[in-house]
Amino acid sequence: MNNNQTIEKLKQMRLGAMAELHAAQLKDNRTGKSTPDEYLALLTDHQWEDRQNKKIGRLLKQAGFKQPAVLADIDYTQNRNLDKNMFERLTTLDFMTRKENIIITGASGLGKSYLGQALGHQACMMQYRTIYSNTARLLKRLKLSKVDGTYLKELNKLFKADLLILDDFGLQSFDNHAREALMDIIDERHNKTSTIIASQIPVSAWYDIIGEGTIADAILDRIVNSSHRIDLKGESLRKGILKKE
Repeated sequence: MNNNQTIEKLKQMRLGAMAELHAAQLKDNRTGKSTPDEYLALLTDHQWEDRQNKKIGRLLKQAGFKQPAVLADIDYTQNRNLDKNMFERLTTLDFMTRKENIIITGASGLGKSYLGQALGHQACMMQYRTIYSNTARLLKRLKLSKVDGTYLKELNKLFKADLLILDDFGLQSFDNHAREALMDIIDERHNKTSTIIASQIPVSAWYDIIGEGTIADAILDRIVNSSHRIDLKGESLRKGILKKE
């Protein structure tokens, strides 16, 4: 048996992780320390884990998070009306299985974006396709895409996402283009996929911000009625950071 040829064939079959581990095992004379079945399982598991890790890496990159938010770093000690039991139930991502949404509201600096992105990070780790975006920037990009003819293509990307995170919702007023684009997004994703919306604006004010009563009613009906609600209170977490500095 020509081990070099075997390693090269593994690489050509795009089994690079398996090839690297096999080469390392040969170099250290460890191939004979396990049965053939055990050795095959070792190589296979290594290749499988490598592919899974690469897939998760791609999902995290494609998600476009603005900060590396993870569930383990969420602070439940701050008095900000964040129910630990309730939020940890959300971290199982059962809400995605049920095609439900999450609305996170509260003043600036309370960690709305972090919570949303931490759930998004967890979704990527569980191999769900996730997209994070500032709402105003997303709607502006969709408006421009109508000009160059890529609107449907851009929408299709959003439709395919298992989880869409819209941050800073409602900070800028909605014109006709923004309302129509938001309606297209929400209507297509309704009862099919999950959306997380983070906003400084209370839900009670969203109707007026969206404008155009009929469209506002339709959007809110699809978002709010199927949502878990987190309404953060208290002082900005950033104040504590500034005091420490």
